[in-house]
Amino acid sequence: MTIAEALKRIHKGAWVLPAIQREFVWNTNQIRSLFDSLMRGYPVGSFLLWGLEKEQVEKFTFYDFLTDYHEKNQPYAPTANVAHGESVIAVLDGQQRLTAINIGLYGSYAERLKYKQANNPENYPRKWLYLNLLGSGGDDELGLKYDLRFLTSAKAAEPTTDGKRPWFKVAEVLKFPDGGPAIMDAVGARGLDVAEFHYAYKQLYELYQAIHTQQVINAFQEDSQDPDRVLDIFVRVNSGGTKLSNSDLLLSMATNQWKELDAREEVRSLETEFTAGPGQFRFSKDLILKAGLMLTEAPDFQFKISNFTQTNMSRLEHGWAEIRSSLLRAANLLASFGLSANNLTADSVVIPVAYYLHRHGLGDKYLTASTFATDRALVRRWVFKSLIKRGVWGSGLDTLLRSIQAVIRSSATPEFPVDALESAMASRGKGLSFTDEEIDGVLELQYGKPQTFPVLAMLYPGLDLTQQFHEDHVFARSRLTPQALRKSGISREQHEDYTSRANGLPNLQLLAGLPNIAKGDAWPWEWLDGPHFTSDAARENHLAQNDLDLLPHDLAGFVDFYDARKKRMAERLSKLLGLRAEVPET
Repeated sequence: MTIAEALKRIHKGAWVLPAIQREFVWNTNQIRSLFDSLMRGYPVGSFLLWGLEKEQVEKFTFYDFLTDYHEKNQPYAPTANVAHGESVIAVLDGQQRLTAINIGLYGSYAERLKYKQANNPENYPRKWLYLNLLGSGGDDELGLKYDLRFLTSAKAAEPTTDGKRPWFKVAEVLKFPDGGPAIMDAVGARGLDVAEFHYAYKQLYELYQAIHTQQVINAFQEDSQDPDRVLDIFVRVNSGGTKLSNSDLLLSMATNQWKELDAREEVRSLETEFTAGPGQFRFSKDLILKAGLMLTEAPDFQFKISNFTQTNMSRLEHGWAEIRSSLLRAANLLASFGLSANNLTADSVVIPVAYYLHRHGLGDKYLTASTFATDRALVRRWVFKSLIKRGVWGSGLDTLLRSIQAVIRSSATPEFPVDALESAMASRGKGLSFTDEEIDGVLELQYGKPQTFPVLAMLYPGLDLTQQFHEDHVFARSRLTPQALRKSGISREQHEDYTSRANGLPNLQLLAGLPNIAKGDAWPWEWLDGPHFTSDAARENHLAQNDLDLLPHDLAGFVDFYDARKKRMAERLSKLLGLRAEVPET
């Protein structure tokens, strides 16, 4: 197929752009280089088309090819008006090249003049692509053979010093009915001498050949009506060394289909707000899009083109303000539980929490009001259990989210339906009950592991986690090094018993930031006798609530303390996580 034939199809509306395509991003130098390659007879790559039947066309938004690019007023392709009941062909690969050709032959390019003010319309002169019929090699840096430039009509009309008019508007070649007399007439009207005439004729003939004769448009058409197969093909052919994700392309679809808001900017802004929030969460655009589908009650929220229809995207845009608020509120709720980007092991847990808040219309008061304290505790425990249990938020996420959505949507009570949720999750193989072996595994968690925090927070919930806190060693690590042990009189044979327990869960606690800084490497009994409690009763309460009433009064009792506290932890975890009949001796 020739370029002229392809452009006719574009301007008849037979070829359109699907919403998964990104915006036109080529600059004038890239357009010039492409036309130079065409005139040289170089191949310009293949094109991938998608033939859509009329039933599919009605489900999606399509765009016409950009013709007159204006950096400020018209940088994007306009929406295509596809006639009802018509089939179309969507260009999946080749948009940038075809748009560049279309601008060069049918349109214009207006970009802001360098260093000029952006708000002055006169600083965006409209330019067209011209060919210098008497020159060559217009730009050494680009390596062009032909002198192709974007010029204003006034600039192109300026004669040379000897009165010649060398610039030919490339778009005029489309009007040529043939490659002989029409070209001779166009060149002959310029008052050239014989040598100039022959040179200009050759230049213009090569342009004519590139547009009207050469079969440079090699296209493969995919006729499958499965949009997700087509999306997979699109991802593969457009990767170009840089991994494209389905969410990148579907976000482009959302951006193109939203009418009032810019979906891409809204999602980016929300990502930034998560990062700047109390938990500094790094929630991705994938998560945000999936949450948006779930919160808008979309029938399905997998990353499939069939879920990014006009109807779903319209619903997402209209509900965006509330969806955004619910997601931010859910993130703040997780942060109030002490979770952050550093210890949250599964970002997806925020989605069902946001859905619960959104579904029940729970506002900011939910985060702090005493009225909701019991409900927040239910959410907190469920969240922590799901984070401690391995494999909950891994494979089968969409199926799990659908089950959670169904439970919350059908719940007859306004409270967080924790029992119904755990039952539904168990039926999906995602149960939150722990076997004895799993509890034993939890007890082996070490300092700094992400799962360690939710375990400590469940075991010892007395600390206000909305304030700064630290994961602290009861016995400072500096007291448990081989050198420190020798100084304390611990025999070499016992060193392994001490060092192997230094970072273990039973030697860990959660402490408020300032008290932990004050504690430093002090002995735990010394610190507990310090001025950190308002009364003796407060001190005793802290000891009992954190299983520190087992503390020895010297380092020699560390191993016994560790093992005894581990047994206490096992008993607590059995009640919180599983059904252990009895806790074996260590």
